[in-house]
Amino acid sequence: MPFLRNLPLLALLVTLAPMVHADEDAPKPAAKVYPPIATRVIHAGGFTLALRSDTQTLARLSPDGEAGFDFVPGGREAERAGDGFNHIGDLHLRLRQEGGPWQDFASQHQRKPITPLPTRAGELAAADISATLGAGLPLKVERRWAVEKGTLALRFTLTNTGKAPVEIGALGMPMVFDNIILDRDLDQAHSQASFVDPYIGRDAGYLQVTRLNGAGPALVVMPEKGTPLEAYKPLMQEGRHSGEDIFTEKSPRTQVSEGFYDWTVASKGFAEKEWTKAGEQWNVPTSITLSPGQSRSFGLRFALSPSIRGIEGTLAAHGRPVAVGIPGYVLPTDQTASLFLKSPSPVRSFAASPAGALTVTPDGTGKGWARYAMRAQGWGPARLSVTYADGQVQTISYDITKPLDQVAADLGHFATTSQWFEGKGDPFHRSPAILTYDREENHLLTQDSRVWVAGMSDEGGAGSWVAAMVKQLDNPNPEEVAKLERLVNETVLGHLQVAEGEHAGAVRKSLFYYDPKDFPDYYDPKIDWRSWTSWSKKDSEDIGRSYNYPHVAIGHWVLYRLARNNSGLVKQHDWRFYLDRAYRTATAMMRDAPYYAQFGQMEGDVFLDILKDLKREGMTTEATEMERLMKERADHWRSLKYPFGSEMAWDSTGQPEVYAWMRYFGYDKQAEETSEVILGYDPAIPSWGYNGNARRYWDFLYGGKVSRIERQIHHYGSALNAVPLFDAYRRHPGDLHLLRVAYGGMMGGITNIDQQGFGSAAFHSWPDMMRWDALTGDYGMGFYGHAIAAGTYLVKDPTFGWLSFGGDLKREDGAVTITPKDGARRRLFIAPAGLWITLEAGRIASARYTPADGAITLTLDPVTPEDKAARVFIESTAPGAAPYTAPGQLERGGYTVALGAAPTVLHLTR
Repeated sequence: MPFLRNLPLLALLVTLAPMVHADEDAPKPAAKVYPPIATRVIHAGGFTLALRSDTQTLARLSPDGEAGFDFVPGGREAERAGDGFNHIGDLHLRLRQEGGPWQDFASQHQRKPITPLPTRAGELAAADISATLGAGLPLKVERRWAVEKGTLALRFTLTNTGKAPVEIGALGMPMVFDNIILDRDLDQAHSQASFVDPYIGRDAGYLQVTRLNGAGPALVVMPEKGTPLEAYKPLMQEGRHSGEDIFTEKSPRTQVSEGFYDWTVASKGFAEKEWTKAGEQWNVPTSITLSPGQSRSFGLRFALSPSIRGIEGTLAAHGRPVAVGIPGYVLPTDQTASLFLKSPSPVRSFAASPAGALTVTPDGTGKGWARYAMRAQGWGPARLSVTYADGQVQTISYDITKPLDQVAADLGHFATTSQWFEGKGDPFHRSPAILTYDREENHLLTQDSRVWVAGMSDEGGAGSWVAAMVKQLDNPNPEEVAKLERLVNETVLGHLQVAEGEHAGAVRKSLFYYDPKDFPDYYDPKIDWRSWTSWSKKDSEDIGRSYNYPHVAIGHWVLYRLARNNSGLVKQHDWRFYLDRAYRTATAMMRDAPYYAQFGQMEGDVFLDILKDLKREGMTTEATEMERLMKERADHWRSLKYPFGSEMAWDSTGQPEVYAWMRYFGYDKQAEETSEVILGYDPAIPSWGYNGNARRYWDFLYGGKVSRIERQIHHYGSALNAVPLFDAYRRHPGDLHLLRVAYGGMMGGITNIDQQGFGSAAFHSWPDMMRWDALTGDYGMGFYGHAIAAGTYLVKDPTFGWLSFGGDLKREDGAVTITPKDGARRRLFIAPAGLWITLEAGRIASARYTPADGAITLTLDPVTPEDKAARVFIESTAPGAAPYTAPGQLERGGYTVALGAAPTVLHLTR
C-alpha cells in the first residue's frame, strides 16, 4: 500500500489552492534573519519565563523543567518583535468622555518606550506604559508582573488623570499562545504547540491552554477580582480587516494558525459599533467609568494544572468558583439535569435569561459541592447567572432543545421535504436528491462556486443526505426511508458512485460542476466562478478523494441495517445487496483513493461496523479482504508517533477512525494515546458552546455561507470525536472526565438543529456574529456521530454520587431505575456493572439495577409494525466486569427477542 510517511504539513494542503509544480532545482530564497531580542529570564510561580527588556511583555512561558516547551510563541519572538504584534502584557482600551466619540488605544499598535518603575515586594517588573498606548490617552496605565502566594500575576492599574469622567467601553488583554502550526510537522506540532479554550463566564471565567498531545501540565489563566472574562474577542488580522479599531495582529490567521484573542473585561464599546448586528453575546456587554483621580486595577493569574483532568481542581485550589453540569449544558425540555457548584463563598441567588427558561432547585450537598436539579422550558440559548455572597457573578451558558426524539423527527422531516430535490432534466443527475439548504433565503442551493456544496459530495454537499440517512438508523420513518432508498438507487449508484467496471464502488468528488460551454445558460452570473473551487467536469469526476467514500458507505450500511432488522421499511433490494455495496465502497476507497486513505476519515467508524456485520453474516471472503486492507492502515498508523495526518495541516477529523482501528486490532497503547490527544483539543467547560467542542476553525471556507477562518462551535468534529471518548470511558468507567467531554460533544451535535429541523454547519463564535451559519453544509457528518453514539449512561461517582447521562434516574428499595430519553433508546451503559447494552431493533423503556447483587432487569417497548422483534447485544467492557447473558435466541452475535402487545421484561444474568 503506497502510504506516505509523515510529510511536511504544507505539502498536505492540497485542497487549499491549485497545485503548483515548482522547479526542485531552483534556488530557494534564504530565510529572513531577525536580530535577537534582549530578554530577562526569571524563575517564578512554577515557570521559567522571560520578559522583553524593551517592552516588559512576555517572551517565554515554560513549565519549570521543560525548557523545550513554551506556552507562548517565544521561538518566533524575533520575527514578531515589531509594531502590530501582540504579546501577553499588552493592553487594548476603547474610551470616551461625556459627549465624545469612542477612541481606541493599543500598546502594540505603534510601540513607544515605556517607563520602568521601582518594584515592590513580590514584583518581578513594573512600568508606566501610557506612552505606548497612543497620543491623547486620558489615563495613566501602570503594568506590574508579580508573584503572589506562588502564583504568577499580571496587573494593570488605570488612573483617571483628567478632570472629567472616562468611560471604558472596551478593555482587552491579548492572550497570545503558541497555536501556530506553520512550519511544523505533526510530531513537532503535537509536542510544541498549544490550543486555548475559553470559559466566558464573567468572574468565574478562565482560559485553559492545553498541549496538542494531551499531556500535562496545562496552563490555567484566571481572573483577579474585578477582571471578568466578559467576552473573548479575536484580534483581527492587520490588512484584512475592514473595521476601524486598531486592536489587530500582524501574524496571519490561516489554516495553520487560529490567531489570537483578547481577554475582554468590558465590551460595551464593541456592542455599540462592530457587534450591532450580532446575536446575543455570552454575557451582557458592560462598561466601566473612572471618575477624576480614581484608579482601578485589573489582573490575571497564571497557574499550572498537573493534567487536563486536573484543571477544575486547580481552579478550586485557587479559590475560583467551579461549575460541573451533568450531563452537560444542552437541556432537552423532558429531562432533569444536575448542576454542581463549588465556591469558597456560598450562592446568594440564581437568575435566568430569558426569565423562566431555567429552573434551579437545591438537590443536596456532599464532598464540598452543592447539587442542584435543573429543568428547562422554551427553546434556544439561555444564561444562568449565579451570584455568590462575596459579590462575584458566574454565568453558565445553556442551550434548550426539544425532546431528542422530536429533534430527530424534525431533522428527518425537513431534510426529506424542504431539502428534497426532484428536478426533472437536471443536467447533473442530482434527481432525486437532498441538497444543501440556505436558511436565510429558505431555498435549496442548486448552485455554488464551491461546486461540491451543490453536488451531493465532499462534506459540504453530502452533509444533508447523510444526516437524513443516519437519522433512520435509530428513528426510521417509512416515508423517509422510501425516499432515501430512491436517492441511493437512482442518484448515488451509477452517478455519484461508479456502479460497474474496474472502478466499481468508487465515489466522485461532485455531481455538480462548472462547464459554461456545455451549459451556457445554466450558471448564475452573480456568482464568481473564477476560483479553483469551481471544478470542471473532469475534476468533479475525480475518484481519488477518500473522504467522499464514508458518506456513500453510510447510505448503503443504514439501508442494510434497516432491511436486516426491521420489517417492511426497505423494499427495492434485500439486505445482502446493501451490505455488499457498503463493502464495495470500502474496498474501492483503498483501491482508488490510496493517498488520502492513509489518514483517518470523518465517519470512518462506519467501516468498522461494516466489517463486523460482514463477519456476523458469515460473508467470510469479504470480511477477510476488508480486514486485511484496514489492518494495513492500522499498521501504518501504529508506526507513527501521532498518526493524525490529514489533507489539512492539523485536523480533528482522523482521530476517531484511528482510535477505532487501534482498538479493533488490539493496539491499545496507541488507542489510549489517541483518546488523550482528543482531550487536548476537546474541553469540559461550563458552556453549551465549548463543552465537548472539538476544535475546528477553517471549514466555513468549504461549507459555510459566511466563509472565513473562525473558531467554529459544534462543527462536525464535536460529535465525531465523542465516539472514541465514549468507548474509552466504557473501558475506564472510573474516568468521569471522558464521559463528560463525550456527552458534551454528542449533545453539541443537536444544538445545530433549529425548531423546524434545519441543521446548520456550525455556529459562528466571533462576537460580531454569534449565530448559526445559514447553510446546512457539512452538518450531517456531525449528526452521524450523534446518531451512532446516542445513549444513556448510569454512573455511580465517588464525588457526585448517582448520575444519569441521558435519562431520568430514580432510587428506591436498594435499586436504581433509569428511563432513557436520549432520542434513540437503544444504547445503555451501566457503569457499576461495566455492561454495555445495545439494540439494533426495539427500544429500551427502562432498566433497573440492584448494586448489591448486580441484578439487571431490562424493560422493552411493545411491538410496532417495524419492530416485531428486538435485537439485543450485551458486552462487558470494563476490566474485571462479569459477563451477563440475556434470554432469547442467540444469532449473529445478539439475542433476538420477540415483542408483544405489552412491554417485554428481560432479566439479565451473570
